[in-house]
Amino acid sequence: MKTIDRETVQRIIDTADIVEVVSDFVHLRRRGANYIGLCPFHNERTPSFSVSRAKGICKCFSCGKGGSPVNFIMEHEQLSYWDALRYLAKKYHIEIQEHEVTDAERQAMSERQSLMEVNDFAMKHFERNMLETSDGRDIGLAYFRERGINEAMVRRFHLGYSLNLRDDLLEAARKDGYSDDALVKTGLCVRTDHGDLYDRFKARVMYPVFSISGKVVAFGGRTLRSDKTVAKYVNSPESIIYKKSRELYGLYQAKQAIVRKDKCILVEGYMDVISMHQQGVENVVASSGTSLTQGQIRLIHRFTENVTVIYDSDPAGIKASLRGIDLLLAEGLNIKVLLLPDGDDPDSFAQSHSASEVEAYLEENEVDFIRFKTDVLLRDAASDPLRRSEVVSGILLSIAHIPEEIKRNVYIQECSMRFGIDERMLLRQVNVFITRLAEQNARQSARDAAMETVTGRSAEQQADIADDKAVPQAVGDSSLSASGPSDVVSPVTEPRQEMKIETSLRDAIDRGADPLAKALEPQERALMRLVLKYGMLDLGDEFGTYDDGGHVKVIDYIREDLEVDNIQFRNPLYRRMFQEAMAMRENDWEVDFANHVGAAQARMQELEQSGLEEIKNTAATLAEINMAETKLKENCREAYESDIRDFSQLYFEKTFISHPDDDVRRAASDLVVERHQLSKIYFRQGTKIETEIDRLDDLVPRALVALKYYMGRCKFHELTSRISQVQATPGYDMAEIFSLMEQQKKWHDFCTQLATQIGERVYEPLR
Repeated sequence: MKTIDRETVQRIIDTADIVEVVSDFVHLRRRGANYIGLCPFHNERTPSFSVSRAKGICKCFSCGKGGSPVNFIMEHEQLSYWDALRYLAKKYHIEIQEHEVTDAERQAMSERQSLMEVNDFAMKHFERNMLETSDGRDIGLAYFRERGINEAMVRRFHLGYSLNLRDDLLEAARKDGYSDDALVKTGLCVRTDHGDLYDRFKARVMYPVFSISGKVVAFGGRTLRSDKTVAKYVNSPESIIYKKSRELYGLYQAKQAIVRKDKCILVEGYMDVISMHQQGVENVVASSGTSLTQGQIRLIHRFTENVTVIYDSDPAGIKASLRGIDLLLAEGLNIKVLLLPDGDDPDSFAQSHSASEVEAYLEENEVDFIRFKTDVLLRDAASDPLRRSEVVSGILLSIAHIPEEIKRNVYIQECSMRFGIDERMLLRQVNVFITRLAEQNARQSARDAAMETVTGRSAEQQADIADDKAVPQAVGDSSLSASGPSDVVSPVTEPRQEMKIETSLRDAIDRGADPLAKALEPQERALMRLVLKYGMLDLGDEFGTYDDGGHVKVIDYIREDLEVDNIQFRNPLYRRMFQEAMAMRENDWEVDFANHVGAAQARMQELEQSGLEEIKNTAATLAEINMAETKLKENCREAYESDIRDFSQLYFEKTFISHPDDDVRRAASDLVVERHQLSKIYFRQGTKIETEIDRLDDLVPRALVALKYYMGRCKFHELTSRISQVQATPGYDMAEIFSLMEQQKKWHDFCTQLATQIGERVYEPLR
């Protein structure tokens, strides 16, 4: 597969808007300068997924996943780095020159991508069958026309037809270079006991199932035969790309309408969705004939909190579906329920009414779940007191599923008025149900944990949790002061932190590992963070200037300081990132900066020119014109300087959070994303708030001192261990002991000097 050139990669990265990209998958709400939503990478009810348009980064502060637009697409869609870039290029209509994928390259693709590719091929094959073969037109296309589906919907949902042949798709896929293994794993073909393959779908109209990003993950095939021995529907089996409990039919086509209308309409079947879309009601999805699952509900919750469930008039089907309401309530969604007229389902109702009639019926007839559940359950129990009490208990159990206390109380009040029962009595019963549900959930969690231990089905999730816990946290990671959050580690730590460091050193030495690599990780992390966030910003006059009069950059000062003491990053990943940053500084910075300055000047001139035109049209006197022009030039100059400053500050950060290497990209995202931001209240009334940028002259030297300080501590402890080893040897040489103790004294003095430089504590040797 052809590599995309650097200029195109940069254009994609520069064009991709993190808010627009994430909004395709998550319903975001504005909170201050950022946006928040429910994390798409783990199950949650309270939003912890933050998106910063200014920084071009997203981050979940619960599970830790996120990053740049490229990394988000990679994580969410399980794509490679280059495929994620192609996805974004397609979204933003950026042309990429690529050659056709060869058979050898196709074989080399990741398994997941291979299955996506073969499903996409199958979808196009089924479409061609229906439009270009006589059987497809006479049977498949005729069926959709008979059902009232127009060509626009056929194209939008990529409907197709599978021919009544044993190996039609199999032979076509083989001819195009797709492997038998991929065809079997997607479920498109079935392998017999003798090893032969045949098509799973034959003589059926085909409904592709799309992922939330538009990838084909599965198919549903409906037979048009009246033979009752033939299954009406055949669906793709589950695979590594398809979990039926996590997919909703039509969500890819409906997600924008769901966000726009802030409501999701939930129906049951493929044709229900297609017919509703055809009538202009596009915020509709289907559970595809399966019982509603928590995974599907959480998928909806990412886009809206409002759900309308449409039922036809079949009483048995309605009662069987009531469990889905409790699941929706438990997820914190606002539920409305709609009953269609007798004899109608969403498909037939949409086909027999205009778009305005459908919309009006929805608005006028949807009711809250209490009224719906009461009406349904009381149909056969109106005169039976015992049955009525059971109905009330069932409704209270549903209310107990609601996580928000205020919402629960509102429903309890409504239930009290509807049934004429004391509100306090209902509240007590709801609390009983809440306790029971909590106990059930606890028992279920224990069973799940036991099953995970036995089967290992959640090994990947456990590994992610373990990795998160294993990440060393620098002192100050979660602190927030008037100067903002900081990862810079001071040589001063709490006694508990001191003990952890010493223990880490001892353990590393005892294992024969490099003691510096682990012990210095927090300090190296803090230093690397300063490089990524502020590497191309200037330090103050006291740090010197270049020959051209320019100030010393943060990254140059760090590099020179480390070289003087012959120090390198011990963490291999940080060492590599620092080397790449230096290479960018030396090879790319001058050209990139010059190009940006030119573009910024053009933007400033354009802004100034448009401002001058406005002044000419609005100013009344010469004095007003002169005053307005002076103010305009000041504003344009400030905007230009801010543009240049932002480019310098984000130069490394923007590149590394979209790096092609997974480890580099993850580390960079983790280093630069900040959970907390100062409230606007701190900036009112002209209050000057000191930020990290204002404190770089202090933070950068302190970070370097901290690194050297703990390096000295580690050297001191290494010598302590060596003294112990020598003394454990019979007839040990006292001269060697004295020599080691003399070296120890030097490292002790070294640490003392470093601590004194910043007015902090003196290191006391461990006894």
